[in-house]
Parts: sequence; C-alpha cells; structure tokens
Amino acid sequence: MTNNIESLRESNDALDDPVEIRCRIADDGYVFIRGLQSRDKLLSLRRAVLGVMMEGGWLVPGTDVMDGIADISTRCTEGDKEYTDVYHRVYSLESFHRSGHWTEVMAMMEKVIDAEVLPHPQKIMRLWYPQYTDHTTPIHQDYVHFQGSYDTYTCWAPIGDCSMELGALAVMPGSHKINAVRNHHFSLGAGALAIYEDELDGHWHSADFEVGDSLIFNSLLVHQALPNLTEDRMRISLDNRYQSVDVPIAEQMLTPHLSNLSDYDWEQAYAGWETDDLKYYWKAYDLEVMKKIERWGAKGFEEALELARNGDPKAKLHLRRMIRRVPDTPGAERAREALEVKM
Repeated sequence: MTNNIESLRESNDALDDPVEIRCRIADDGYVFIRGLQSRDKLLSLRRAVLGVMMEGGWLVPGTDVMDGIADISTRCTEGDKEYTDVYHRVYSLESFHRSGHWTEVMAMMEKVIDAEVLPHPQKIMRLWYPQYTDHTTPIHQDYVHFQGSYDTYTCWAPIGDCSMELGALAVMPGSHKINAVRNHHFSLGAGALAIYEDELDGHWHSADFEVGDSLIFNSLLVHQALPNLTEDRMRISLDNRYQSVDVPIAEQMLTPHLSNLSDYDWEQAYAGWETDDLKYYWKAYDLEVMKKIERWGAKGFEEALELARNGDPKAKLHLRRMIRRVPDTPGAERAREALEVKM
C-alpha cells in the first residue's frame, strides 16, 4: 500500500497565520506540523512508557528499553485483558496526561479551533505490537467513537520516530467535507468499526514521522493506521482530542480510556500523582454533556454476530474476547449462541 501513498502537506509555513491554518483544516481536513512538540519531553515520556511495558513483560529483557523491542510471545491488543492490565499502568503516568496540555500543543489547538480549548479528559495512547496486522486500526472517522461535536479534533503524534513501515497514520484529504458520518462496519482492529475502502473515492497521504511531528485533523476525516510491519519494534503514539469549551462533549470522553473494559476509574489513574492541577480539571467548565450514541457500535456487534455464525474467524475471535472480558452480560450470551452455530 505504501507505494500508492502521497506525502502529507506540511504546514510549518503557516504557523504564524491562524487564518491560513483554519483554511487548510477546512480544505484538507488536517494540518501536519513538523517538530511541533518538544523532542526532549516526548523522549522522556517514551522512556517512562516503555519502562512500564518492560515491567509488564511486553519487551525483551536485557534490551535497551528505548528501542522498544517487543516480546512477540506476549502479543495482545485492545479488548484483551492482558493488554488492559498493562495499558492502565501506563495510563496512570502523570506525564502522559500532562502531555495533552503542553503549551505548544494548546497554542496550536487554539489556532485551529479559534476559541477556548478543552483537552478531552480521556487521553489515549496506542501501544501496537509488530506483525499483528489484523489488529491495525482500520479505516474510520473518529466521530463514531468520541462523538459530541463534529468540530472536535485529534492531535496524533508518535512517541519516538515512526516511519510508514512502523505504522504511521494515513489520511484521505477532503474526506471530511461530506459533513456526515459514513457507513461503518465490524472490524477486528482497534475501535471495532471500519469503513470499506471500496466505498471511498480519494487518495491516501502519510509520511515518515520524526519524534515531535504532529498531525491534527477533523473528527470526520477518514483515516487509518498503517500496519506495523517491522520485525520486532513497538509502535507508540499519543492520540488526544480537543474541542471548544462551548460545544457538546459526549459522556464517554469524561472517563479513562478503556475503563469500559475493566474496573478502572480516575482515582486509580491519579494514584501516585505528585500534583493536583489536572485532576478533574474539566469540572471547572459548564460543559454540555451528551449521552453516548450507541447505534454504530450496536450495528458493528450485529454484523460480528452474523459473520461469526457464518464461520468468519475474525468475528469469532472478537466475540471470544468479549465473552472472556464480560462473561455475565446479555451481549456475551448472544456471542456464545453465535459461536455455537455449526457450519
């Protein structure tokens, strides 16, 4: 696929022109800024994150922690208990949450949004094993997951250099102009929802990212992660969201990421923090909070059930993970029934 990918448009030339930044967001759906974030701060965060992953058994003992050399035998992903256990130890790092509020990031988001900016409480980090391509984040729009307002933006940045081979992000410029949510289907990858590529009309753009490079894009922009094709290197990235304090936010974005998959809350996340200024910071605002829209996830689940009944191995794996995670729920019971169908 990388042979057909065009280069991202760099927007460092417009850093001092907020109007031009917003014009490019409106036209392309994204802006790509080289060196936006502090290299030193990101590398310090990388060391902390990889240290937790080494302690969790995900990296090869005796290797340099900064190289992020994966122990392939421990491969897991979102939806696996093994993943969530280590991920929430990473999630409790104060430095991780503070990175979403760094001055250089907030200043850039103010230019993009042209209003007082709210960083979403639900910070997200992606920790992806190599050679696990079936679980790559599929083609999708972010809105189906974080909802609230279309005028919400993701700031994606790798924690360390990230080539296309390692799994950089790819976007389809202009695909947000439909101003609507596209049809999403079941997927085994992160988020469990995907747009079929044959339903799209556009070209993919990506780049080899260096630590500090950042890609900011609209919630309706069609995008995907490229697969991590390296032999043994972990791919780690920040995936944070921002909006004006004056537009609605969905209720799930006020909770820790993946807390719906385990018994984990903000008090657990905050345990051991040295400062208090970011604890429950969003409660200082009079936010309009919306209920989560369930229809996209519900549709994907129904598709997974039907695919599993017809023997689809990816759907069956997805349902088995669900049963293991939440065995005593109506959804798990339906999953068991679908898996018991004999073909």
